[in-house]
Amino acid sequence: MQQASLATDLPEKDPRADADRGGVRAARPPLPFVVLSVAFVAAQAVLMMPGMGLGWDETVYVSQVSPQAPAAFFSAPRARGISFLAAPVAAFTTSVDVLRCYLALLSGSALLLGLQVWRRLLPVAVLTLAGTLFATLWITLFYGPQVMPNLWVAFAALVAVGCFLRAVLDPGDRAARIGLGCAVAVAALMRPTDACWLVAPLAVAALWVRSWRRPTVLAILFAGAAVGASAWIIEAYVSYGGLAARLRRAGEIQGGLGWHPAFGHQLRALEGRSLCRPCDMRWRDPATALWWFALPVLTAGGVWAAARTPLRAAVLLPTVTGLVLAAPYLLTIDYAAARFLLPTYALLALPVAFCLWRLVTAARPVLRPMAVAVIAVFLLVHVGSQYVTADRLVSRSRATREALARISAELHRQGVRPPCTVTGNESVRIAFQAGCSSRQLAGHDGSISRAGLLELAGRQPVGVLVAPGGPAPGYARGWRSVRLPALPGEAASRLYVSPTARP
Repeated sequence: MQQASLATDLPEKDPRADADRGGVRAARPPLPFVVLSVAFVAAQAVLMMPGMGLGWDETVYVSQVSPQAPAAFFSAPRARGISFLAAPVAAFTTSVDVLRCYLALLSGSALLLGLQVWRRLLPVAVLTLAGTLFATLWITLFYGPQVMPNLWVAFAALVAVGCFLRAVLDPGDRAARIGLGCAVAVAALMRPTDACWLVAPLAVAALWVRSWRRPTVLAILFAGAAVGASAWIIEAYVSYGGLAARLRRAGEIQGGLGWHPAFGHQLRALEGRSLCRPCDMRWRDPATALWWFALPVLTAGGVWAAARTPLRAAVLLPTVTGLVLAAPYLLTIDYAAARFLLPTYALLALPVAFCLWRLVTAARPVLRPMAVAVIAVFLLVHVGSQYVTADRLVSRSRATREALARISAELHRQGVRPPCTVTGNESVRIAFQAGCSSRQLAGHDGSISRAGLLELAGRQPVGVLVAPGGPAPGYARGWRSVRLPALPGEAASRLYVSPTARP
């Protein structure tokens, strides 16, 4: 890559011209941005949120700040950023619906902010299309109101790359420098390792392109990452035996990092799998991944179309950064979740939108309506397929929420009431629903010994959840046993109740 491929002037129309005519107008988001953000929130409220229960990972994050139940075990790879984000609501109410409304409003505001940051770099039409492409992915809609960190890393990456470009292209843009530091800090607070992959290409670009070599910008990049990751690093020394030990344990939990191409796993995850681990099942619905095959083609088309324009940096840098962010999830782990690539999708939406925009604007005037119509038809089909996939996931979540409520009620009937402890299959969600603590004897979430569990069972109710068809653990074979309501798609499991539980 030559330096000239990234270096660029500000867009042909100096963005500061609007500010000269009135700073308020320049700071006001364009109407298309506002409409898109409101529609994004409304789609979450209507299609995603009603009746959707907490997922397993969500329960872990919410339990750290919720009064509903003791905190679940917090494993080495996790960061507390998303728990902090949920805390203003989760700490004061146990209502999942209120929490989802709060996060939906925040995600809509984050989308608006992300687009507004780029307003000085790309045309409003391109940004509106990019925002639409990203906001209508089932992954974005599904995780918008969820207590999960990946979407917030995506918004942080979108803001960070935009602010970086503004900061290196316009040394007088103080807001961009502040925004860059805050965005990188948010990414590091949510997922420290993702922040490293975000900072790396930006730092390389700042050193590679001569006109972008601004020590202040580099300092802000590293300072933002350090501030955001500081809580994770401090916790590593307090609870995990040091930073190296935490990183090593995180790698073990992720199955061991190495050369593990996971392209096929990601394709299967696009069928609507929240986690594909192991991911060796049959690929049942290839149609859900058609847009994934179009993504690299349209991204390359956007980069090519922008190559000889003053906008080339605003298209090329998010492309490179998005691909770097995807690398660890596509090449180093042997499982997949569609949410892992949300930061990549947010950034690649920009070159894709630029490509589609150029296909229309470069066409002869008489052909433009036809080009718009063809693109609109393909986008409508794409959005329809995304809705079908999302609806399938939401329906499953609603059914699971109802089943967990029945299981929790059965635990209470059997005398497993707070203060209590639950261990075994699906213990995290069931324990949280019942107001109990969750503990595991082994595995990634191993947090108590057998002797410790039996000591607990002598002074409080303890429930052991056994997977369908599984044998009772030796220490619980003499305990009272009941059959529990089944989770969707599974056979009924069994609950073994300690003698201290009074039905």
